Amino acid sequence: MRHTAWFGAAVGFAVVGGEVISHVAGAGAAEQHTHARPALRFAQISDSHIGFAGAPNPDVAGTFGHAIDQVNNLGYTPDFVVHTGDLTHLSSPEQFDQVKQMMSALKTPHVFTVPGEHDSVDDAGQKYRSAFGAGSVGDGWYSFDIAGVHVIALVNTLNLHKLGHLGTDQLEFIEKDVARLSSDTPIIVFSHIPLFAMYPNWGWGTDDATQALSYLRRFSSVTCLNGHVHQLFSKTEGNVTFYSGTTTAYPLPRPGDGPAPKPVTLPAGKLRDALGIREVSYTKGETALALKERALQ
Repeated sequence: MRHTAWFGAAVGFAVVGGEVISHVAGAGAAEQHTHARPALRFAQISDSHIGFAGAPNPDVAGTFGHAIDQVNNLGYTPDFVVHTGDLTHLSSPEQFDQVKQMMSALKTPHVFTVPGEHDSVDDAGQKYRSAFGAGSVGDGWYSFDIAGVHVIALVNTLNLHKLGHLGTDQLEFIEKDVARLSSDTPIIVFSHIPLFAMYPNWGWGTDDATQALSYLRRFSSVTCLNGHVHQLFSKTEGNVTFYSGTTTAYPLPRPGDGPAPKPVTLPAGKLRDALGIREVSYTKGETALALKERALQ
């Protein structure tokens, strides 16, 4: 596994039927054997926009820190945490340093990221890759295997005309990457911009996603997780389920509410209800992943 993590935490492993299963130390032996426990548990955070300043959220570092605390208090150690982009608001070295420093407090063996368009505003993502690109290829994409699941992390924020774009090199990477896998391998895909046409008028879609997804059609379970839209949304097309994640910074309007997706200022005391984190788990033998949304209360 590629490593961009800075902090490890103790996690127990049990081998059940040849499958390595992580569990929280202290779980009772009876409990461990009576329920099908997830083979994989991870958390998704997104769109922290460190460096943003404005009425919709005057303290994005405070809410991001709260999200990190919430991940650290799930009651178990996630196998990894993924940040699905827009780590920073203006991709300055100081903002990347601040995000890296804050995420070093996550109690998990691995932290993974993909870039958002705010992470590459002036340099095609070079500062992002110098901070977070260890182990990635091309413009920052990569894949890895964990607990019988194959994970692909994509970059669709660099060549934006209006929609997200993957490009030929990345499409070839996906095709070659999955060629060796058996079709019963669960696939999880991370990207910043949705891989489905959520609202193309606002650029909420990826123009060449159909090509990418064509390489995944033979797999019985494909789950795509994205950020960018700052709200929860899900859609299923055949064997592929898409889940947009929420943000730790500020909400955006629902698709079509207004001419453009501008940050929304909520009434006092309501902001944290619109922000949150997501827990995801995979249990061997299930085709669908289990998701649990948690607001930043």
